[in-house]
Amino acid sequence: MAPLYILALVGLYFLVLIGISYLTGRRSDNATFFLANRRSPWYVVAFGMIGASLSGVTFISVPGWTEASQFSYLQVVLGYVAGYLVIIKVLLPLYYRLSLTSIYSYLEERFGPVSYRTGALFFMLSRIIGAAFRLYLVALVLHLAVFAPLHWPFWSTVALTILLIWVYTFRSGLKTIIWTDTLQTTFMLLAVIITIVYIQQQLLPQGDLVGYITRQPSSQIFFWDSWRSEQYFWKNFLSGAFITIVMTGLDQDMMQKNLSCRNLKDAQKNMFSLSVVLVLVNLIFLSLGVLLYDYAALKGIPFDSPDALFPAVALSGELGQGVIVFFVLGLIAAAYSSADSALTSLTTSFSIDILGLEAQGGSRGVGGLSAKSTRVLVHASFSLLLLGVILVFRQLNDDSVIKELFTAAGYTYGPLLGLYAFGLFTRWQVRDAFVPLVAIIAPLLSFMIKQNAPLWFGYTMSFEHLILNGLLTFLGLGLLRRRR
Repeated sequence: MAPLYILALVGLYFLVLIGISYLTGRRSDNATFFLANRRSPWYVVAFGMIGASLSGVTFISVPGWTEASQFSYLQVVLGYVAGYLVIIKVLLPLYYRLSLTSIYSYLEERFGPVSYRTGALFFMLSRIIGAAFRLYLVALVLHLAVFAPLHWPFWSTVALTILLIWVYTFRSGLKTIIWTDTLQTTFMLLAVIITIVYIQQQLLPQGDLVGYITRQPSSQIFFWDSWRSEQYFWKNFLSGAFITIVMTGLDQDMMQKNLSCRNLKDAQKNMFSLSVVLVLVNLIFLSLGVLLYDYAALKGIPFDSPDALFPAVALSGELGQGVIVFFVLGLIAAAYSSADSALTSLTTSFSIDILGLEAQGGSRGVGGLSAKSTRVLVHASFSLLLLGVILVFRQLNDDSVIKELFTAAGYTYGPLLGLYAFGLFTRWQVRDAFVPLVAIIAPLLSFMIKQNAPLWFGYTMSFEHLILNGLLTFLGLGLLRRRR
């Protein structure tokens, strides 16, 4: 498909998003931007969160993992379900009882203002790096497929992308995203399902798709052999549970959508249905990976890395123009379903946690601006910051370094895990002024231990460094404890 046709497709897609923004943005205010006036239907939130939970990393990377790690990632996904149960039973009731807009407000009530802002800043650092990485990964594929043949520089591709995201989110923020996420989830899933159907028609004209996949050595899910292995079941299951607790339950980006539901019961239904559907969706992505590897080998389609497998096959033209169209739409959806909500959550957290804007009814902003004007300025500033970080990734021009940065951002969730665990499971107060010191030392120690674990203990860590990080933070806060 010619780049101009793909560009027209991208333009049409964004016109639809902007149309949704117009319909949802009438009579909007800060309460609309931050929590959609707490009127979101739970089933719409649940469906849209599928796309936000998957992101561009899942869309591009998960199919490519099957050759190196089989279906072992599904062990992590099963752990997600356990993590969602903790969110449903522990965190959501807490957030609704306190009527929070920013979930980090809990830390101020429990420990004090320094702990509160420490939690918010660690979230913002994690989300900026994580959102930039996800958007960079997908924007790079989109640039090579569409904009590079038109001789557009990479920075203009990213700038246009972020500008369009800002245009359809700056008015009503979360209220718009709740509905645009449903569209983006639909295109992501259609891209995967249609690709599977077309590959099946060429590889397996007689059917038996499930049997074909289960017979492949790469379809092994459970690994029980050695607890020292990165693929050992309990390591991955427990890591998945804690990843969900931290990166969903303690993440403003993900929880902001849950808090937009009408009541606690609706939010819990949203979380439960999401946990079940994600298992099935990730199984479909992994199954696609098996088919993509076999199809690429059959047709002699070259690709440079596992991340390049899905784009190489989809854009090769071997599967027809329909697959190219839906792949491009799915790629856009994967990038922007995470980027738009990241910008909204960063704006919310900075406006409320750092600037002290009132979520409901407040009119006073900062620097003589109104509350709404202040929020719009913060939103624009984070858009520019995200653009800058992506361009830094481009200048590094080293995928291993960029992925290490993304991994490093994961370490910043450990202090949030420790802070919330200490707040929920103890009655101690802490010396609030010293909390940032613990929040910095704990990730550094966990990083050092993970890097040297094979040498020191003959043990290779997978994702469980997050648990270690949270434990070190918890112990550090214990050293700061004082009487209530």
